[in-house]
Order: sequence, then C-alpha cells, then structure tokens
Amino acid sequence: MPGTVLLLAAAPVGRGRLVDAASVLPVLAAVPPSVLSGTDTATVVELADPLEPQAVLTRLRAAAAAPGPLTVFVTGQLQLDRRQRLPHLALARTTPATVRYTALPWHWLREELRLRPDGTTTVVADLHADAESWELLRRRPLDPGRNIAVYGRLAPPPARRTVAVPAYMRAVATILRSGRRPSLPELHEQALTRLADEGGGPGLVLTAPRPAPADPHAAIAACVEAGRHGDADALAARWEQAAVRAHGAASEDALHWAEVRADLAMFAGDAARSCRAWLTVAATRLAMGQTADAPAVEAAVDRAHHQWGRIRDPGRARELGPALAELRGRVPGRREGALDHVRQQLWQLQTQG
Repeated sequence: MPGTVLLLAAAPVGRGRLVDAASVLPVLAAVPPSVLSGTDTATVVELADPLEPQAVLTRLRAAAAAPGPLTVFVTGQLQLDRRQRLPHLALARTTPATVRYTALPWHWLREELRLRPDGTTTVVADLHADAESWELLRRRPLDPGRNIAVYGRLAPPPARRTVAVPAYMRAVATILRSGRRPSLPELHEQALTRLADEGGGPGLVLTAPRPAPADPHAAIAACVEAGRHGDADALAARWEQAAVRAHGAASEDALHWAEVRADLAMFAGDAARSCRAWLTVAATRLAMGQTADAPAVEAAVDRAHHQWGRIRDPGRARELGPALAELRGRVPGRREGALDHVRQQLWQLQTQG
C-alpha cells in the first residue's frame, strides 16, 4: 500500500529563532519517497516555515486521513503558551507573547493521529526547546499518543545569539540518502552515533516504539478502511458502554469513546451526528469543571463547529445551531470571529426557513 510522508520544518523568523529548521529540507527532499516512507511508493508533502497553525493542521489532517503508513518528519522549536503552559511548535510568526495564536499546539498533532491504525504511524523529530520548555519537558516528556512510534531528540536552547542546526535530522537524511532504509530503531541509533561523533550532544532522546496491535482502535480502523462504518460505530459503542458502566459517563475513558464515535460519524459522512456528539462531549467536559480554554474542550467545540458547517440539511443545521452558538459564547477558541460566524450562518438558516 502506498505511504504518505509529511516533512514539516518550522521556526520563527527573526531574533526568536533557535534552530534553522528549514535548512534540512533540501537534504530530506533528495531522499527517494519510497525510502522516506519505507513503502514501494509514497506521496510527500513539504511544509517549510509555515505561517498559520490552521494551515498546518489542514495538511496534517489530510495526511492522517490517508490510508497506508504515515511518516512525519518534524524539525523545529518548542515554546510554551503563557496561559496554559502547553508545548507548541513555533511557526514563522511566533513570538513569546503570541504562542497561543501563532504556533501549532503539540496536542493537535497527537489528536489528529490518534485514530490511525496501530503500527502505521511514525514521527521522526528533531526539536529544540526554549528555556521554559526545556525545564518543563525535562520533567514531563512530550506525549506522542499511545499509537504513535516516535524517534528523535529534544535539544536544549543554544547559546545566546546562536542559531542551532538540526543535526539529528540531518544525520537521518544523510543515512537515508544512501538509498537503504534501515529499521527505525537502527536508523535512530545510527543518527545518534553520527551526532556524537560530530560532537553534538543529543539532549533528551525521544523514543516510543510502536505498541502491540491488540487494541480495539485497530479493529475499528480496519472497519473504517473497509467501508463498514456501521460495524465500526457498533464496536466503539460497546467500548463506550463498558467505560460508562465501569467509570461513569463523565469519565475520561467514556469521553474518549464518545470522541471516537464522533470521529467515526465524520468518516461515515454523517456531519449532523458528528456535530451532535462533539457538542455533547464539550458540554460534558464543561459540566465537569474543565475550563473553556482546556485543549480537550476547545477541540470538541472546534470540531462541532467544523461538522456543523458540513451539514447539508438546513433543518438539522437549524436544530443544532443554537446549542453550538451557546457553546461558542463560552468557548470562543483560537479563531477570531468564530461566534460571529455561527450567528451569521444561523440567521441565514432561520431566514431561509
């Protein structure tokens, strides 16, 4: 089966740049796509110093939806937003004061990849952290998600007024340019060896091998790939009911399966059902006391909003619009004008009715 490769290199423009992330892209781009992906053929998508987090999210979402193996090569720098202290991948316009609005939250990457079949997703990362991120991530490592294999390194900030080079990723690219793709653990070890030989310390080594695929997510994903959307939802519903019985409807386990079912409705083309499910998840999380800017709350409302915009039946859109508008008033999210957009669309639907 063909593979997909996403090459993402991002760093701020100007004095805030810690690493010349994009400098490694020509070396990676010179590697045959089949070697980058480990498959006979592959599609390669390249993002060099992107400007907008939503644009990166769109490309990431498309790559995550593609069948077959997915390999993400990500080079850049991590910074914390000042409100929630969550790691973000800094983009071209990112400054310390604008991380929340101009950088890509790391949990967005994790969320987009979480429903992929086990054993099909790999992230190869060469990341530099600013001082605040470095202190936090030394104690609390990046969470890649339970179904993602991760290989790479996280480096501390370089000396003042110095821009680092992505030496780990350059070593990976150089090894792959030979035309032979070693196993990922072997590739990782060879890259670290090259890094040490060149006098560059690895910082924190990032490794999270792929899990054993005895996971209900794999069975659900297989159903989706085969077009058996009803079977996929029925299987997820059984796990959701088991989580509710064991831990309660407001537990993280139960909410996880509710989110899975919301995504499954999207894959099945049922935007109204997906929207309704995301609205329920968001309302439940808020009722539990989670804040309006909590990542899981924001993600639920954003996805409900996105699915609402895809509903083709005006009556069902009118039915769900007021609930979405009420939630948007409480959870404005990161996109300016989101509440105004809902109100305007709802007004148009009501005048049409």
